[in-house]
Amino acid sequence: MIKFLNLQKITAKYADEIHEAVLRVVDSGWYLQGAENERFERNFAQYIGTEHAIGCANGLDALIWIFRAYIEMGVMQPGDEVIVPANTYIATILAITENGLTPVLVEPRLSDYQIDDSLIESAITERTKAICIVHLYGQCAYTEQISELCKKYNLKLVEDNAQAHGCLYHGRKTGSLGDAAGHSFYPGKNLGAFGDAGAVTTSDKALADTIRALANYGSSKKYVFEYTGRNSRLDEIQAAILDVKLRHLDEDVALRQSVAQRYCAEITNPKIIVPSISDWKAHAFHLFPVRCAERDRLQQYLSEQGIQTIIHYPIPPHKQECYRQMNHLSLPVTEQIHNEELSLPISPVMSEEEISAVINAVNKFE
Repeated sequence: MIKFLNLQKITAKYADEIHEAVLRVVDSGWYLQGAENERFERNFAQYIGTEHAIGCANGLDALIWIFRAYIEMGVMQPGDEVIVPANTYIATILAITENGLTPVLVEPRLSDYQIDDSLIESAITERTKAICIVHLYGQCAYTEQISELCKKYNLKLVEDNAQAHGCLYHGRKTGSLGDAAGHSFYPGKNLGAFGDAGAVTTSDKALADTIRALANYGSSKKYVFEYTGRNSRLDEIQAAILDVKLRHLDEDVALRQSVAQRYCAEITNPKIIVPSISDWKAHAFHLFPVRCAERDRLQQYLSEQGIQTIIHYPIPPHKQECYRQMNHLSLPVTEQIHNEELSLPISPVMSEEEISAVINAVNKFE
C-alpha cells in the first residue's frame, strides 16, 4: 500500500532531534507558556517574515482569534461581511460565523482553484470589512489586485495559511502578505505537530497583543481579564517539536515540489486534469489535487492498485447541513471542483518507485 501520507516515515527523518526536544521539555518541568513556546514563536515569525507569531491550540482557533480581535478592537462588528472563497475547508467559514460575521462566498478560478480576484469587487458592499484568502492545497492565492481592492475599500486582508507553509510569493512567505494569517499545525500539514496546534502571524502589535490575551482566558496579566476569552494555548511539547521541524521545512517543501513536478510532467492520461502551475515556488504542495469526471471510479481503481487517495472535499461548505441557510446557493465552479477533485499521495518521504507506481497506475486508468 502506498500511503497517502506516511507520518511514521516523516517523523523518523528527524527522530533524534524530536526525542531530544521532547525530553528537554519533560525534564524542564515547565509545560505551558515557557521557553519552548517563546523560541518557536520567535523562529516562526522570523521564518514567515512578520513581527509577531502567537501560538494557539489549533488552526481554527487561529482564524477565530483574528476576527474576534478585530471585533474587540472596534475594526469589525457582528453582522459585518467577510469575502471568502466558496471552495475552502469549512474551518475558514466557521471562523467567520463563530464571530457573528457574515461570509460572502466568491467562486474560484477553475484553472488553479484559488479565489477569482475578478469577481471580488462586485461582492463588496458597505458592510464588507475583510477579504479572507485561502492558499488552498498549498498554492498562493494572493494577487496584487486583491491587495489593491483592500486599499481601495479599506478592508483587512486575512490569510488562511493552514495548507501553505513554505509557499512563496515573489520572495515573500504566505502568512506575511496580509494583515494577519491563521496557521494550522495539524499533523498532516507541511509543518505538522504531534497533535492539534496553530498560530497567528501578524506585524500589527495591537492585534497580536489582543489575540494573545484572548487565547489566554482573555488575560494579559495573571488574574486580570480584559476580555471574555478562552483557553487556546500552544503547549511546550508541541512548540518544541514544531521548532525542530521548522528547521527542515524548506527542504521538505522542495521534496514535495519534486514529486509534483514528476506528476505534472508524466501523468498523461487525458481523463486526468493535473494542476496548472505558473510559478513552482508559489505552491508548497500540501496536496496534489487532480480532477476527473469519474472521480469516484478513479479512487476505487487506485485503491485496488494499492494507492491511498483522499477527496478534498466531497461537500462544499454552502451545501453542508450546518449552513442550510446557504444550501440554495448555486456556485457551479465550486461544485464542479468538489465533485471532481481527488488528492494523490504526496510527501517528502515518497520514494521514486512509489511516485512511478502512482503515475503508471493513473496513466492506465480507462
